[in-house]
Amino acid sequence: MESETDEMRECLIDCLRPRLKELIVVDRVLDLIHFIENEQKERIRQKARNDGDISAADSLINAVVHKPHTPGWFAAFVDALNRGGCKFAADYMQLNLPTPEAEAENENCVRLIHLLIPSLADMVTEEVCTHCFSKKLLTEDERDRITAEIGNRGRRSGARELLRRIVKCPPGWYSTFLQVLKDTEHHVLYNELTGNEGSDKKPSLKDKPIATGESPTSAESCDGTESMEITVNEQPMDQATDLYAGNELPSNSEPSQPDLNASSELPSNSEPSQPDGSALEVARSPEKEITLRDYQMEVAGPALEGKNIIVCLPTGSGKTRVAVYITKEHLDRRKAEGKPRKVIVLVNKVPLVEQHYSAEFLPFLKNKYKVERVSGDSQLKISFTEIVKKNDIIICTAQILENYLERANSGEDEGVNLSDLTLIIIDECHHTQKGGVYNHIMMRYLKQKHKNKRLIKEQKEPVPLPQILGLTASPGVGGATKMEKAEEHILRICANLDASRIMTRSQEEFKKEQRKIIVSVEDRREDPFGDVIKKIMTAIHNHAELTPTCDLGSQNYEQWVVQKERQAAKDENQKVRVCAEHLRQYSESLNLSNTIRMQDAFSFLNKYYNEEMKKKTAPEEEHKIQITDTERFLFNLFEDNKKELETLAKNPEYENDSLSKLRTKILHEFSSRDEARGIIFIKTRRSAIALNQWIQENPKFADIEVKSAYVIGGGDQSVVKPMTSAEQKDVLKKFGNGQVNLLIATTVAEEGLDIPACNFVIRYGLVTNEIAMIQAQGRGRAEDSSYTLVEVKNSGVAEKECVNEYRKKMMNKAIQKIKSLNQAAYEKRITEFQIQAIMEEKVRMTKKKQKDIKNESPSNVKFSCRSCSEPICTGDDIQIIENMHRVNVTPQFRKLYIQRENTTLQERLLDYETNGFIACKNCGQRWGSMMMYKGIECPCLDVKNFVVNLNGKKISKCTKWNEVPIKFSAFDYAEHAINMTMSDNSDDDETM
Repeated sequence: MESETDEMRECLIDCLRPRLKELIVVDRVLDLIHFIENEQKERIRQKARNDGDISAADSLINAVVHKPHTPGWFAAFVDALNRGGCKFAADYMQLNLPTPEAEAENENCVRLIHLLIPSLADMVTEEVCTHCFSKKLLTEDERDRITAEIGNRGRRSGARELLRRIVKCPPGWYSTFLQVLKDTEHHVLYNELTGNEGSDKKPSLKDKPIATGESPTSAESCDGTESMEITVNEQPMDQATDLYAGNELPSNSEPSQPDLNASSELPSNSEPSQPDGSALEVARSPEKEITLRDYQMEVAGPALEGKNIIVCLPTGSGKTRVAVYITKEHLDRRKAEGKPRKVIVLVNKVPLVEQHYSAEFLPFLKNKYKVERVSGDSQLKISFTEIVKKNDIIICTAQILENYLERANSGEDEGVNLSDLTLIIIDECHHTQKGGVYNHIMMRYLKQKHKNKRLIKEQKEPVPLPQILGLTASPGVGGATKMEKAEEHILRICANLDASRIMTRSQEEFKKEQRKIIVSVEDRREDPFGDVIKKIMTAIHNHAELTPTCDLGSQNYEQWVVQKERQAAKDENQKVRVCAEHLRQYSESLNLSNTIRMQDAFSFLNKYYNEEMKKKTAPEEEHKIQITDTERFLFNLFEDNKKELETLAKNPEYENDSLSKLRTKILHEFSSRDEARGIIFIKTRRSAIALNQWIQENPKFADIEVKSAYVIGGGDQSVVKPMTSAEQKDVLKKFGNGQVNLLIATTVAEEGLDIPACNFVIRYGLVTNEIAMIQAQGRGRAEDSSYTLVEVKNSGVAEKECVNEYRKKMMNKAIQKIKSLNQAAYEKRITEFQIQAIMEEKVRMTKKKQKDIKNESPSNVKFSCRSCSEPICTGDDIQIIENMHRVNVTPQFRKLYIQRENTTLQERLLDYETNGFIACKNCGQRWGSMMMYKGIECPCLDVKNFVVNLNGKKISKCTKWNEVPIKFSAFDYAEHAINMTMSDNSDDDETM
């Protein structure tokens, strides 16, 4: 039973915990405490390296007060504090407390040092360190550590380490430190600290604070080195906050997360709308302040002078923070000059709108400027044009701006002109290439820029154009195999963004490379499950008289099957078409078997055939959907082999080696780290869900507290139910606060999304290009992070990764070569590429206009069911709603389809909603969705489910409606409503 004295000591430590966490230097004290196990000490050291002293000190205190206590534990702890140079902490433990006045004065001294870090970091650290050691402000061990820090990371980093140490000394350290500055002839710094006049030091840009704050868990937190970032506000200082450990959060705070589903509804007044959830907390919190780091200020330099630049910084190095800084400086300067000011931030994904709004621009600039966000999810009460007029900073998806630029170009009232804007920030600007929406916007810019040159020659007023700021972690090399082509690719992006320079972090400033591991796997000695699948596929090949030329289950095979399906649909060869569809599912099951478990592959196939059988069952019992001989053959083939597949799937002896290697890797990461947090990138949505299920069902993972969840894309282009924005947001929030510590993600999480720093990243059978590789590596930002590739059969990840590494090196060399060009040579090449781009655009637009001349009569286009080839309707029967949704509301069409509920498809957007789908009454083929538009049911068609026949010529590959050269008539809501009413009245009359 615990003694009363021990209880009192525990209570004392808990009362003093906030102060002790500030004062304990873990690496000094830990080795001197004998009653903490070595394994636990190592975990605390790892925490100090990863999370900083405050978090590690908290863990140390927990270990000290952990029961049962060893005899003399309290005295041993106090002794360790004294011997470890933490005398001030030891004094608190022995209740030798300073007077309130002395404590307040000491806190003011700490705060003053904190405020003047930018200046103090310029000291000659070696000299100051030596004098501090001689004055006993530093121990010998601390002096050696600071010296090592200077050697490894430079003098400024060493200065931060020195200041972080001395402020933990007992009161009286401040006057001693002033004397050290005087003795080492740091007169300017001495004058700043004492408030004496006469300092002739002019503040440099790198010391200039800006209203913002830096969260270590945000997508833009800086590298893993412990920092001394300044946060100045007028709020009382939280004693539990370590002012000198930039990667440590106050104990009561939670890592910021993107509000992926916050309400984007805008009020009709001119004030910025207030977000829901976490964004609302940001809106109500006080505005923060920040000092940019040296390299951030360096890359921002030309933009602060008004020049167009590309900021190319690794993921996690603070690109968005630089953009916030530049935005504020831009708005401040133009406001002071009395010039118009309007900043628009463009992103390429809807979730990034809310992320940049609530995590970056709003908290930093809200007190001085109006910040608003708009995305495709917004339900606007006022137009985008009005939002642009009434706000200083607008964050939106690029397509919205492009739509309103086009409105202005076509003469519509509700448009936006480039001349309305003064700064455009383009996030993930490497997408500014042919065909992309970023490129469409910048092409308007480039055309006007070159028109302006002509206007100036004619002594006419040029049209004002906004400044351009591009942000990227990697421009890539565009598939180049030679340095010359890599340079050309990057120069074209620079030209498209009209960038005067591409700004990167100095090579020596980069943090050390992650540990990279490639895990190769062995082929199964036996694969009876896969052999049965291949036997079934061979039987289907024979039935359809198909001869594949590549390995079953490979990517080439999948492409071959897709081509066969399209050609068969065009030729109305239903035997081959339906066989190709089923072969594609078996190919997917082979991939699942090679990637996850055989039982996941079997479950997928079983579900597919259950769904196919449901399609052949009409909602009304009196109606029967036809089943062809080929479909019956395929259903029977699966049924004949179902039992064997199910039995084999349950036998763990035949599991794939990839999964075994992944299991070992996850167990290693979570057992060797005190607080592991990681992401596994995987190829498909289905495999992400299956992998998450495997992890959650494995008791070994539960034993080491692995808490997994998956995050996949939100588009509805696959048979797997997509994640909603709210679901994505919920998973990422749990990952941020520790409820989830292992994220399984498709490529949706590679680029842009704000995901807290991880200490391991695994790419499981997934490798794309060098840009994706760099983005994925950037997710592992914690100190001592690892990046692992696990080979999966038919994935070829090892070979592709080697190619990507080569391209990454080529990209870095190409960037350096471009930066070394003299400005005249650089501008000459940029101008050439811009003129070439404008000429290519003219040719492309001419061709597009010719293609877009939709003078074909709608009656010349006929649609037939892709599955059974039955004629469905002509172009005359189709109308268009809001220039977007193609519907067929004719009574004849109503007789051809059946309606089914689809729980995975439930949307509410503006005046319409979709919550079911329509399918062919003859064969069960899905045709589209049932849309409720202003109270009227409108069958909305998806063109990819039909074979399109134009003037007798069939179009085999038609996936988008704009590929059909027909101008459909607009849906007349009033006329249709009247016809429906008359029809209803007619039915009523008949029943009377």
